[in-house]
Amino acid sequence: MKFILTAGGTGGHIYPALSVLEEIKKDKKNEYLYIGTKNRMENDLIPSMGIPYEGIEIYGLSKTNMIRNVKNIKCIISSYKRCLKIMDEFKPDAVIAFGGYVTLPVCLAAKKRKITVFIHEQNMLPGKTNIYLSKKSAAVFTSFEDGMRKLKCKNIIYTGNPVSQRAVECKKYNKTDLGFDKNKKLIIIVMGSLGSTSVNEKLLDFLRTYEKDDTEILFITGKGSYNELNTNLIVPKSTKIVPFFDNLPSLMKSADLIISRAGASTIAEIMATKTPSILIPSPYVANNHQYYNALDLVNKKISILIEEKDLNKNTLVDAIDEIFSENTSKEIKKNLNEIKVMNSSTIILDEVKKIIKGKNEKKKDKEKN
Repeated sequence: MKFILTAGGTGGHIYPALSVLEEIKKDKKNEYLYIGTKNRMENDLIPSMGIPYEGIEIYGLSKTNMIRNVKNIKCIISSYKRCLKIMDEFKPDAVIAFGGYVTLPVCLAAKKRKITVFIHEQNMLPGKTNIYLSKKSAAVFTSFEDGMRKLKCKNIIYTGNPVSQRAVECKKYNKTDLGFDKNKKLIIIVMGSLGSTSVNEKLLDFLRTYEKDDTEILFITGKGSYNELNTNLIVPKSTKIVPFFDNLPSLMKSADLIISRAGASTIAEIMATKTPSILIPSPYVANNHQYYNALDLVNKKISILIEEKDLNKNTLVDAIDEIFSENTSKEIKKNLNEIKVMNSSTIILDEVKKIIKGKNEKKKDKEKN
């Protein structure tokens, strides 16, 4: 079979796509192509992995800059025409979209060429693009069991997030290789691959003063903030500062706590690696969806939520103390161990194949008649 995968903008969209692609690649007969933007992280990441890639020029719509929107409408039209050519040349059996505005012209072009479209929605609340495209999809796969609100597709399937399967399968990273003590608790602080300037600034007082004999901290700043923070921030010896850590789930398996945003991929990795968490949802994302992602884990009693407006040294220390208290620690670990991690990538690909097979059989029956 031939597949086009499309996703863009952030790791929360891109890494689920890559997880499903790993499943596709297991059958050597399959062919695949990735379509992303020309100016976001996928434009560098995907080609560097040796994956066939087509970049299209498209930008997100602005609520205030009308001139930019006029320009972007032209980009959407030209991208749509380019995608029509890609469909004609590559002739995929299916297009699977994982979010980001880049998916709009790709999926519309696929529908125009009568190619079956599938969507994976990572968040509890879907974005505008996925809400619109869900009406045109053969199936919508969801990360959250309750994440079906607003979606217009009749065939909505709860599959979990594909990155969870990837996280389960990855090998545990030995934290002593980073210089940490195997007998001390490890806290990971990370605000996404790019980091968060607003949260980093609120963390400074905490990082400068938090020091306990039985606890160490890895602060992953994000590449954009590393130089400034590493140069100007004086921290206890028990804290290490790095810009980025590749394959974070492998290290999470050695950690006792992660403090992070509440993006969909992070949520999936937390549940897959069974890591207690303190979540600080980004209030700057569409529909405040990270808050609802985090709330799902709070309701499962495996996480503590701190809204960014309430974040300071004292609220963070109180949350850490609560997580590490004997009763709460036992409850969280028990609840994490009871969560079943789905083979999401396998489930998604099997459903895609089943639907494509069914359509092909109907087509053959029509031709016979």
